[in-house]
Amino acid sequence: MGIQAFAKTGNTVVFTAATSAPTPVQALSTTLGGNQYRIINSGNVTVFLGYGVDAANATSNSVVVTSTQGSYPLLAGTDEILTFMPNAYFSGITSSGTAAVYVTPGDGL
Repeated sequence: MGIQAFAKTGNTVVFTAATSAPTPVQALSTTLGGNQYRIINSGNVTVFLGYGVDAANATSNSVVVTSTQGSYPLLAGTDEILTFMPNAYFSGITSSGTAAVYVTPGDGL
């Protein structure tokens, strides 16, 4: 079986991460159980990505990692495909500065 290129299964959403987390956005997939996302940090600072099954979880997970926190660090200029729960909510926070983060639901690598 070959490797499948990433195929978009929903609309791209965007938020601007800053030193306080913005209102979370939901990345809805058109496929049942779709749980992969292409996530692009287009900024020049690390974004600590908060995610969850609802907006409250995404907000509470948007924290700068100091020892052990629930966020996922996205380095500046990162373009990654990550797996989370279906139809996840996303937000993010930075230590300084701002960064636009784009999230596209889909399947593949």
